Formats: sequence, structure tokens, C-alpha cells
Amino acid sequence: MLKQVKRAICRLRRDLHQHPELSWQESRTAQKICESLEGIGITPHRGVAGTGIVADLPGESVGPAIALRADMDALPIHEETGLSFASNVDGVMHACGHDGHSAMLIGAAMLLARESRLPAPVRLIFQPAEETGHGAKAMIREGALDGVGLIFGGHLDRHFPTGTIAVTDGAVNASSDRFRIEIAGKGGHAARPHETVDAVVAGSLLVMALQTIVSREVNPSHPSVISVGRFEAGTAANVIADTATLEGTIRTQDNQVREHLQRSIGRIAQSIAQLHGAAIHVEIDEGTPVLTNNPTWAALAREAAAAVVGTTNVVQMPNANMGGEDFSYYLEKLPGCYVRIGGHKPGTTAYPAHSSRFDFDEEALIIGAQYYHHLAILAGQMICDSTRQTQKRQSA
Repeated sequence: MLKQVKRAICRLRRDLHQHPELSWQESRTAQKICESLEGIGITPHRGVAGTGIVADLPGESVGPAIALRADMDALPIHEETGLSFASNVDGVMHACGHDGHSAMLIGAAMLLARESRLPAPVRLIFQPAEETGHGAKAMIREGALDGVGLIFGGHLDRHFPTGTIAVTDGAVNASSDRFRIEIAGKGGHAARPHETVDAVVAGSLLVMALQTIVSREVNPSHPSVISVGRFEAGTAANVIADTATLEGTIRTQDNQVREHLQRSIGRIAQSIAQLHGAAIHVEIDEGTPVLTNNPTWAALAREAAAAVVGTTNVVQMPNANMGGEDFSYYLEKLPGCYVRIGGHKPGTTAYPAHSSRFDFDEEALIIGAQYYHHLAILAGQMICDSTRQTQKRQSA
């Protein structure tokens, strides 16, 4: 049975990998997923938030469902893996494992569909546009969480060897905000700087000053990052720029620190504006919030993981993951847990996610499928037990 499931989801993964689609464009991907669901007797609900899919498996209880989520979108990266099933779409590839996430959730569906009974309903969520940070919000708006009591997800991770699952209490992924700073000075001839307000000088000072926020205003025990990724100014070597634009990112794993960093960027920008006589405008685009696991459901995830890989192979993340993940929007609405599923084959180079050479060990697919299968049953039993106890208390 497991060998059959493994072969099927490896084929699906390779097909999705060879035909990657960017965020909000996952039409073929969605079609293949729907065909896989229909092939095992599960009726998908298509077109949720554009290309998203929701599919329900009935349970014995009529209570809330257990949701399992996978993302589907690829990235605008030219693949350089040399795989026999490498992307045939120029400039687009699955460089973050979302092809694997979709395949392992189909594997879980295959295992769940063979159960004679499920204690609680199970909802499968195949989500578009995780890479934009907006897919989860769109799925929520269109009712993907209606009737759901718990939600679980996971991500393939080359930091962990195949056969391990990392389950962590509390913060797992950082918030991910972007900022844009526009500086308006006064241009002029480079030989007469006293007649100008140099936007490059103001911007350079701002870049350096922003680095002191984390190093001098944030408790070192709270992982945080402010990075300027773009600085654009000037048109010629002998012209002092009248405008400059800075863009960057803010990452943290604490909501109070997140708010402090946003305020501090504005405060420092205005101080530099006053110092140089420039006008500085700051825009902050709030992205995904901190992804935080509920300890109760993290404990349940550990139990499910241990049933698949053994207790000694259930680990915790040793360091903070400062990447963003829009699964955090689901966990703002519902309790649940998000894990990292080891996908590094020993003896191979662990290229990072979003690399043109990213790949993972396909043995991780059946591990992830089994994990979701066990988790859906354990969580369903827990919800049913809790509902019965509540009913007993109410009738007593």
C-alpha cells in the first residue's frame, strides 16, 4: 500500500515540478491535483480564491473538521538542477518544495480515503500564492476555514535529514514586512554641494542608522532583522541627486518587537530628514505575521510524527527561521501547528530554498503523507473526546 502511494505521489511531484506555475497562475497544477483527488473518490471544490482547491472527507462526528494545507505555487527562477524532470518553463521553477507539499497531501488523502472511518471530518486545502504572502488570506476570505476547528501544515526543509520532523513550540517563522523610504532633497552640480541637499548622503546615513535599531534597541534574545535590499539614486557622476529610494525588509519573531521596529524606522527617518533639511517619507507594507505554534497542538504533532519516524527523530528547530510563511494567517484564526519535514539526503549538497539548484529527497514525500494521515486521525479523536466531555458536563 505505502509503495503504491509513494510511486503515485513521486510521479505527481515530478509532473508538477516539470510544469511549474507562478502565484495566482496555478491552473494546470490545480487540474492535476483535482484529477488525483477524483481518482481516489474525493470530490474537490475548485476555484477557491482563483486557483485554490478545498476537498472534504467525512468523519463520524458532525463537529469541526481537521484541516491540512499545502501550497502550490512556484518561483520566478531559472532552474539549474539538471534533473531529468527539470522545469520546462523558462524562468520558472519549484525552488521551495511546493510541488512536494502538494504531492504529500495527495498521499495523505490516499491513505485517509482507505480508512473505514475517520473520527472527525478532514479538509484538504491546496493554496495558491504562498510566495506572495497573500494566498492564505484569500482562501480564508472565501471560506476555506468555515467549519474547521484545527489546522496543520508543514514545509520540506533541507536543514534536516530525511526521516526527521522538526516540531517547535511557539514562534516558528518570522513576521515579514517591507518598507519603502523616499528621500526628497535638492539637486545640483557636484562641484557646489553647499547649494544642494544631497539625497545620497541622507540615504547613506539612513542605511547605517537603521542597522543600530536591532543592535541597540532590541533585546538580543529576540531574533530580529532589518535589511536594506535596494538603494537607488542619482543620474550622473557629477550631479548631486535630488531624490533617493530605499527598500528593505523587517523580520522578527515577536509582535511587540515588530511594532517597535516599525516605529523606530519612522523616528530615525524623520530625524535624518531634519538633520539634512530633506523630506523623507516612509511606507511600511505589513506582510505575514509571526507564525506561532500552540504548544498543545505541537505536542499532538510530535505524537503523530513519532508514529512515523520514531521519537528520536522528532526534533526541534535549533535556530529561529527568519523567513515568512503565510500559514501564520491560518494560525491567527485557529489553533494548530506547522512543522518542518526533513528532506536532505546525506551525501548531497543542501542547496537552500529559492536557489536555482534547490531539490529535496523524494523519500520525504511518503513520510509527510504518513505524518498528515496519523495527525488527522489523532486530532480528530482528540476533538471528538473533547466534544463528548463537554456534552457530559452540560447534561450533568
